[in-house]
Amino acid sequence: MTSDDLRARRANSFGAHAAAYAEHRPDYPVAAVRWALGPLGDDGPLRVLDLAAGTGKLTGVLLAEGHHVTAVEPDEGMLAELVRRHGAARALPGSAERIPLPDDTVDAVLVGQAFHWFDPGRAFPEIARVLRPGGVLAALWNDLDRSVPWLVEFDRVAGSSVGSNDARGDWMPAHEDFADVAEREFRHAHPRTAESLVATVNTHSHMLVIPPEERDEVNARVLAFLAANPETAGGGFDVPLTTLVKRARSTR
Repeated sequence: MTSDDLRARRANSFGAHAAAYAEHRPDYPVAAVRWALGPLGDDGPLRVLDLAAGTGKLTGVLLAEGHHVTAVEPDEGMLAELVRRHGAARALPGSAERIPLPDDTVDAVLVGQAFHWFDPGRAFPEIARVLRPGGVLAALWNDLDRSVPWLVEFDRVAGSSVGSNDARGDWMPAHEDFADVAEREFRHAHPRTAESLVATVNTHSHMLVIPPEERDEVNARVLAFLAANPETAGGGFDVPLTTLVKRARSTR
């Protein structure tokens, strides 16, 4: 299997596990979402496109903030789960490379945990097309807080033969249609138990594409680590996260 084949398998692996993704993936901190939209001011609800919206982890935060949300997602299973959980959003099938909206339709395009799956050469012009002049593009990624010692070891223990890509800073490259690029990191937390943290691990693409036997081995290894680790052995605990936000403004 080529690296492109594996990448495609990983990108398309989530839909069959949409309910688990919705239940076990973290949401996004409100402060991060507000900062992403900050250049647009405080003049009332915004028209926001949640692009590659998945099951609506970001959609839910945007709706709670009072914005008018259109959620676009290519995977039928993920989109159905989003509709079930966030019926107030307008939900449409589509992709970053083919956005089913007219020109100058939205004030902001937000992307949660997905920009690295896009084809930048096709996605950037499409995003610029649907944004109003001066609109905001922002991408958000949740990750383990690697300043916490036990999480560094946990990340090693939870690895698989496929591995994971941590090059978040390169996942939203510069583009001529956007300027005023800025980034900021926010602290976040994900309440978990040992069992639910294992369930979260199993929603990541590297775990979804490995053989069942290897997945069982990783899960057993993770459970043993969490049972022996003082921070996680006593029941419920918070997993410290960092949320990286990269934003830019349309030059149109």
